[in-house]
Amino acid sequence: MKRSNAAKFAAVAAAGVLALTACDNAADNGGGDGGGDGEVSSDLKVGLAYDVGGRGDRSFNDSAYRGLEQAAEELGVETNDFEPADGEAESAKEERLATMAEEGYDVIIAVGFAYDASVQAVATEYPEVDFAIVDSEIEDIDNVTSLVFAEEQASFLAGAAAALTTEEDHVGFVGGVETPLIRKFEAGYVAGVAHVDEDIEVEINYLSQPPDFAGFNDPAQGREAAQAQYDRGADVIYHAAGASGNGILQSAVDNDFTFIGVDSDQYENAEEEQKPYVLTSAIKQVDVSVFEFIRSATEGDVEAGIKRFDLSEGGVDYTQTNEEAIAPVQDELDELKQQIIDGEIEVPSQP
Repeated sequence: MKRSNAAKFAAVAAAGVLALTACDNAADNGGGDGGGDGEVSSDLKVGLAYDVGGRGDRSFNDSAYRGLEQAAEELGVETNDFEPADGEAESAKEERLATMAEEGYDVIIAVGFAYDASVQAVATEYPEVDFAIVDSEIEDIDNVTSLVFAEEQASFLAGAAAALTTEEDHVGFVGGVETPLIRKFEAGYVAGVAHVDEDIEVEINYLSQPPDFAGFNDPAQGREAAQAQYDRGADVIYHAAGASGNGILQSAVDNDFTFIGVDSDQYENAEEEQKPYVLTSAIKQVDVSVFEFIRSATEGDVEAGIKRFDLSEGGVDYTQTNEEAIAPVQDELDELKQQIIDGEIEVPSQP
């Protein structure tokens, strides 16, 4: 492992700037040095750095954690996960990844496009470490794999579901931070609504603007935005707002409107009193991509470059766990899904 910048980051490590919450999955989840019920044993040490909101967002980060947890249990790898600090600078992300590399992690996974610059800076300093980044496209670095998704396709199905179930012909979208990635969610959702009925009104709100990423971790603000959309007439609201979506879901309960989740199955993760309000979720299999990347590392078969997951291979989809709610529109959604897969519907990735 390359140590050329050891001095650069030694003070950081010694001072404990990594003082984030490191959760040892090996201890918590029966992973670690190949013990427990793992199917195989591996000497790999895997670290995962969360995006804004961290574990417990019931969405993007939790999906990544499930993949890490599965790797600990089934592959016997040693794993740790690391929480970001609220409002942290870009330098903190770079320091986190570099310190992990210095501490001997063989595989480092950065969750979220906010790590793009940090991954590019650190990966070139540690060519023997396999890096992955979720939701950002990095090419031409031999030890970086980009795990990206066709979010717009799943969002199109979310929009169609909203349009098929609204009683007011008025629906909403709440984005966490107005970035190109989240605008992909918006674009797909609006297109899905219009495909069903172009006369349906769509409310659109973002909780923050770059470089302020607080919109991904502000449930109170999410709740306020959803309340405002409801007050203007929206009776189905879809979000791509990370942990802020927890506030949007609570607003759905308080006001009796329909909620559409994102990234993870938010029906499964909801409290019992919240479940009836969750129509579906536009999911992307971050957990599967994380697990498969780690498995490829245990087999010495990591491929750098961009790996894209879409509807055709199950990388994105809509959920059907709230069977009673989704059943009346499931046939229509499945038909639209197949049309996207067959290329009959081309979903836009920009609004």
